[in-house]
Amino acid sequence: MYRITGTMLTGSTLNDINSALAKLQRSSEELSSGRQILAPSDNPYGASRSLDLQSQLDGIGSYTTSVNDGISWTQTSEGALAGISGALQRVRALLVSAGNGTHSQADLSAMAGEVSQLTESIKQAANTQYAGQYVFSGTLTTTRPYEPGENDEYQGNAGAVSRAIGAGATVAVSSDLSSVLGNGAGAGDGKTLDVLRTIVKHLTEGTAAGRQALTSTDLKALSSNIEGLLGLQSSNGSATVQLQTAVGRLETLQSSVTGALSSTLDTDVAKATIAYSTQQAAYQAALHASASIVQESLLNFLK
Repeated sequence: MYRITGTMLTGSTLNDINSALAKLQRSSEELSSGRQILAPSDNPYGASRSLDLQSQLDGIGSYTTSVNDGISWTQTSEGALAGISGALQRVRALLVSAGNGTHSQADLSAMAGEVSQLTESIKQAANTQYAGQYVFSGTLTTTRPYEPGENDEYQGNAGAVSRAIGAGATVAVSSDLSSVLGNGAGAGDGKTLDVLRTIVKHLTEGTAAGRQALTSTDLKALSSNIEGLLGLQSSNGSATVQLQTAVGRLETLQSSVTGALSSTLDTDVAKATIAYSTQQAAYQAALHASASIVQESLLNFLK
């Protein structure tokens, strides 16, 4: 026959109180941390899944940064290409005007000076930078594509600069502007800078053949290069659209993964609050009950 001693009763009561307190503390930690998984042992599968989901979010964040950087790059290029296009359209208008036969040589010389200034502004636009990188130098992003002055030789390369938009997927953000501008009169390549230098020469020399060339071969060559520039602008615009589409896809994916991570890891506040209130009441009740049950005195202890 077993006898229930005061020590046994006290120990049992303390165990009940400690158990109630542990549950109360658990609910309190879930509410304060906002997490229902406080240690991997709480939910091994959930902890593993949350790590995988967080890794996915980190990857999505990296791609989002890359895509947004690419958009800024192509928009910078777009502005520079638009500036070059405007300059070429002005040169074209000057050529058409020069061909009407009413201008004096002084007028043509003034036009030549303007074309030279426009040529320099085109080279300046070609040297446009984004975040300290030249956008038209290919992969030689720290090298200025064109030097100021008479030297029109391209200093960059034809390498493509790309931005990652997803696993194994990239979009080229660079534009090969040298394919349109070329290397100037010294190269004789018929590209924009070569044509512009030739136009200045024909405007300046004042010969009948030079005037004839302005509205024939020069105008035709300039128009061809303007079409080439339009193609470059179209390709750049297409890259911007691809990048913007990628932004939308990444935002949708990020929202989906964030939701899955939240349902796995985050505390259900309403449920945890009710549990906390219930456990707090239970703990208080246990304290009151133990005070009534366990009433040790010095006399009881001596017995």
